[in-house]
Amino acid sequence: MANITDELKKRILIIDGAMGTMIQQRKLNEQDYRGDRFKDWHKDVKGNNDLLSLTQPAIITAIHKEYLDAGADIIETNTFSSTSIAQADYDMQNLAYELNVAAVKCAKAAVAQSGKTAWVAGAIGPLNKTLSLSPDVNNPGFRSVSFDEVAAAYTEQIKGLADGGADLLLIETIFDTLNAKAAIYAAKNYFRKNNLAELPIMISGTITDASGRTLSGQTLEAFYISVMHANPLSIGLNCALGAKEMRPHIQELSNIAACYTSAYPNAGLPNAFGEYDEQPHETAHIVEEWAKDGYLNIVGGCCGTTPDHIKHIAENVSKYAARQLPVMEESL
Repeated sequence: MANITDELKKRILIIDGAMGTMIQQRKLNEQDYRGDRFKDWHKDVKGNNDLLSLTQPAIITAIHKEYLDAGADIIETNTFSSTSIAQADYDMQNLAYELNVAAVKCAKAAVAQSGKTAWVAGAIGPLNKTLSLSPDVNNPGFRSVSFDEVAAAYTEQIKGLADGGADLLLIETIFDTLNAKAAIYAAKNYFRKNNLAELPIMISGTITDASGRTLSGQTLEAFYISVMHANPLSIGLNCALGAKEMRPHIQELSNIAACYTSAYPNAGLPNAFGEYDEQPHETAHIVEEWAKDGYLNIVGGCCGTTPDHIKHIAENVSKYAARQLPVMEESL
């Protein structure tokens, strides 16, 4: 396996597009989600996309393979909600570890089928509960979960991803930095306690509106400063915004980041029906300008993007050099 840091010095790497978008295109029904193993499950499970790594692994592997064939160098595991906290919505919290192991196996199988060099990034989502915000408007101090509980859930996920054979960890779609800090703590603590080599960590936040802040109120620079103790392989932005709206934030991040930068925007902003209309060539044209201006090390797509989007992005940025890491002054 080639060293990803060596590759990042040479060229812009391509990360894949939206798993959820591709699953939706399959128009799976409740029984498809359940498979034989969960055919008598006491709750509806349609919409639990992570479960498909167990019940429909061939579909998940095929989606990964489509992205690899489109030019992806990094593929994300189907584990955005594979924690005990998120899976509790389906009473499937006991499956968290198994879901992560299975998802990595699907991704690894796709890489093997593709015959190319690619890295599997264990996707660690933001959770459906936050540490910085109260779910009760009448009680701002209330939290439905504690830092230790979040860290424990992430530890179980990270163990599954590592045991499955993930090459990287991707803490993504961060709208609450305290949740991300719990994930960072969980990763560092897990590898240290088990005397294991750390997997490289990629971090990707979410700017929720034109103000340039995360949902929990941080500016981009504040977010960056808050997570840099993780010594990440890369830091970047994904989701919430289309490429057009994300550009100034990617430019700012490129100027302040001491590590590699990543960006995977949505296919524009959703229409009135929650669907994404931006065509592959449109997204690729905007992203190409970022590459031309030297903002990028890793680029791909989020909500609404397909293998065709990734193919166009890969082709459009291939002619440009990767962003060079800044030379940092030593502190006295």
